[in-house]
Amino acid sequence: MINIIDYEMGNLRSVEKAFETLGFAVRVSSDPNDIKTADKVVLPGVGAFRDCINNLREGGFVAPLLAHVEAGKPLLGICVGMQMLFDESEEFGRHQGLGLIRGRVVRFPSGMEEHGERLKVPHMGWNNISLKQQSPLFAGVEDGSFVYFVHSYYCAAENPAEVAASCGYGDVEFCASLRRDNLMATQFHPEKSQTVGLQIFKNFGEL
Repeated sequence: MINIIDYEMGNLRSVEKAFETLGFAVRVSSDPNDIKTADKVVLPGVGAFRDCINNLREGGFVAPLLAHVEAGKPLLGICVGMQMLFDESEEFGRHQGLGLIRGRVVRFPSGMEEHGERLKVPHMGWNNISLKQQSPLFAGVEDGSFVYFVHSYYCAAENPAEVAASCGYGDVEFCASLRRDNLMATQFHPEKSQTVGLQIFKNFGEL
């Protein structure tokens, strides 16, 4: 059973529908206790880091989520769901994350240019990723594949070995996906990334 955490801050239905299309048993749940019986957990996230982490804590999800990871069960974070795995974020002040991955969430610098044109923040739309390690999440995914991003803040990981894929935007090469053992995450949205995104969800579901 794949458990998608409903803490009122994510693209829950589109993620659920993608897994259902692939034939996996999946549930969207606002009950923290359901994490305990799940084989795999998906932590989505849309919006501000501060609101997401507050909802996660107030909903009682943190302890069972950490226990799930410690038990060696797969966890997939998506967008802000990935950012919350880090130590802290600077979005709307400094806010502590879950501390599972060393590093910080920082804002893209203003005034970035590419080919003489000013780049917009948020980084929104299709961009290609560079695969950095043999992550099971990317089985059957080609290096340089295009995926869909929507974010103003990016993850600066302290340990390069935990970066599964990177992406360039202006002068910044940021962590587009991370992986450490059973812990996996993407800054981009697989549920919006068409064939590539479905392959990533298939790989996660088959772990």
